[in-house]
Formats: sequence, C-alpha cells, structure tokens
Amino acid sequence: MTAQDAVSLVKSGDRVFIHGSAATPVTLVNALLARAGDLKDVELVCISTLGELGLERPEVQKGFFLNALFVSANMRSVVDGARGDYVPVFLSEIPLLFERGILPVDVALVHVSPPDRHGYCSLGVSVDIARSAVRNARLVIAQVNPRMPRTLGDGQVHISRFAALVEVNDELPEVDYSAEIGPNEERIASLIAGMVEDGSTLQMGIGAIPDAILRGLGGHKDLGIHTEMCSNGIIDLVRSGVVTNKFKKKHRGKVVTSFAIGTRALYDLVDDNPNFAFLDAQYVNDGKVIRENPKVVAVNSAIELDLTGQVCADSIGTYQISGVGGQMDFMRGASLSQGGKPIIALCSTTRKGASKIVPFLREGAGVVTTRAHMHYVVTEHGVADLYGKNLQQRARALIAIAHPAHRDALERATFQRFDRGPR
Repeated sequence: MTAQDAVSLVKSGDRVFIHGSAATPVTLVNALLARAGDLKDVELVCISTLGELGLERPEVQKGFFLNALFVSANMRSVVDGARGDYVPVFLSEIPLLFERGILPVDVALVHVSPPDRHGYCSLGVSVDIARSAVRNARLVIAQVNPRMPRTLGDGQVHISRFAALVEVNDELPEVDYSAEIGPNEERIASLIAGMVEDGSTLQMGIGAIPDAILRGLGGHKDLGIHTEMCSNGIIDLVRSGVVTNKFKKKHRGKVVTSFAIGTRALYDLVDDNPNFAFLDAQYVNDGKVIRENPKVVAVNSAIELDLTGQVCADSIGTYQISGVGGQMDFMRGASLSQGGKPIIALCSTTRKGASKIVPFLREGAGVVTTRAHMHYVVTEHGVADLYGKNLQQRARALIAIAHPAHRDALERATFQRFDRGPR
C-alpha cells in the first residue's frame, strides 16, 4: 500500500519505534509526521537516525513526543526542547525495555530488504535493537527496498509479520569520515595501532579516529572483529585478509556486528555475505560474550575527561548530543578479556582550542564511563595507563598527554585539589 495508507494504522497515544542508523525508514517517517494535525500524544522511540526528518518543526511537535534512546545530530534540538527527552541506557539493555514491557511498542516502522524465496526479509544494516522491537510490537510496518542489503544473522523477518508493506527504491544514507582525518587523528591512530597485537579482537566506534586506526592496521595478522557497529574502515582489512577472525572464541571466522554505517562500498560488502553476522545488540554488547574473545581492543571516544578519569561522552554540560550507547558495554567487556585493552581516544583539544582534559567535568555533564572502569587514554601527545593508579597519579599521567598549552593550568588545578598540607 502507499506510505500514507500504511501509517494510518498509527493511532493517537501509540508508542512508535523507528528503525535506526542507515536503515532509517525515511519514507514512512515523513508520512507519519505529515499526520501531525490529526494525531495526539504519539511517542517516538529510536536510537540514532540518519536523514532529514523534520522532527524539529513546530507543527510536527504538536502531535509527537520524541523519547530518544540515543541522540543523533538530526534530533538534538528536539531532545533538548519541550517535546523531547532522552533515556540513559546501555545499548545492550534497550531490547529488555521492549521485552519486559517497560517501553511497550505499539507500532514499529522498519526498513527491510525484499523477501527471499522463503518469504523472509532482512533488517539489513541495522539489526541492533530493531529485532526486539519487531518481535514485541503490536503492529509492524515495513518499507521494502531493493537497495537494502540482505544481511545474515538475527535480522530475518517473515513477510507474514508485517501489517503493511510500502515499496521504495531509495539509496541508503552514506557516511564517510575519511576527509576528517587530520594529523592529530593520524597520530592517535598510530599510537593505538602499536597497542594492537596480532590475533586481537576489535571494537571500534564511528568517526575519524576509529577509521584512521583501522586504516593503520594493514600490517597486522589474524585480527577479529566483534563490535556493535562497523564502518568503512573494515573494508580493506577484510578484503586484504588482515581480518580473519581466526582466534575468536565467539563466532570464529565471522565479523560480528549489530549495525553498519558507511558508504555504498560497505553496504555492498555485507550484502548476502556469510562472513558477516548481524546480531541482536543484547547479545553483541553482552559483557559475558565480549570477554570470551581474546585480546579485545575496544576504542571509544569522549567529549571531555576529568583528571580522575571520569569520561563524559554523551553531553556538553546539560545539552544532550549523543547517548550512553555501547561504550560501557565494551569498555567493561574488554577489561575482562584475556589481554584486553579498553581505550578512550580523543584529540587533546576542541576545534576552538579548549582542553578536553579538564580539572572537573562541566556542570550537568553525564558520566558514561566511570573512573573505576578506565584503563588507557590516548591523545596525539601519548598514552596514559590509569588502571591501578590513585587519583594523584592519574592526574599526573593525564597532564602528560594533555595539550602543552593547557598543562600549566592543569598542574595548578591538581595542586589546589591535592595539596593537603602536613600529615
């Protein structure tokens, strides 16, 4: 049926799940938002989405409330406004919100590949929390797209599960961070590449630093990948045979992920490829699963980091810009893996020159990774190992990798904090 007819199944007061990342069902979402005049109190739930959705329009906000489980750029103004909010939750636990009825889903809007000869569509490049939403929603509405890769793993959904189908033929949104890789990102990548041993299992987030790291691993051997998301950086490593997944304990021989964001080259690589397993985030991000693999190297980012090792990665003060996501899932999982290395990687300053290593986090900042979970911090100025160090030792280690222009100020702050006088 048409998108307009399909979304007519949504009623006032419904909670509607929106499929995320590169699988954002833009046609269905736009058709739903066009009904803002005749719907009231419809709650939208989702993780990151891509594309222009127009959620910030005043006429749209009258009928909808955005309850974000992760915050992407196209929804920040709504989440931080009167008609939106954010749920702090680990990515691994979001499926439980649907399954336990804490956030019961009335309607799920998803983006799938055409059915195979057995009648099964695929959730494509975003299985993550979508699998649980599809299983638990009262109604599932799908836009069916021949450009959506058919991925293997947990994302198969039989056509009989859908209450309505809408045919589209749209290109998936593409993201490429290669142009953002500068000298600082290259230096950080070089330092981290030197920490990666042959046979390690990798988890990388999204952005210039993760892609630069992956680009610098071409000389390594028998790497494995078990990650919540994969990006363009893996393409050459998979094609060249650097990634073999030979030494993984879980899903040996396969790249494990829950979603993918990149360019068409990445989407073509994962299409119908038995070397990739797209699995539920509740499993992929389970610390007990992660720790089973050897030498897990988990690299995640931060907005700012205080001198005791507290990591803010989801907000600038009280302004929400992303979410908890899977950072803590993998930081903890890597720390428990035999030979694992949990790493926070960040440039030492913002684009405006402010230090990202600070005496205190900004008022209202969210702590995503606690100081008790911290091991390695890497900037373009070096590597700090915080594990087992007391607060003063941590401060000194972090000052050593801060930008030189800010070290004196950080030294003064450290002295003021820890100068306890005679004992």
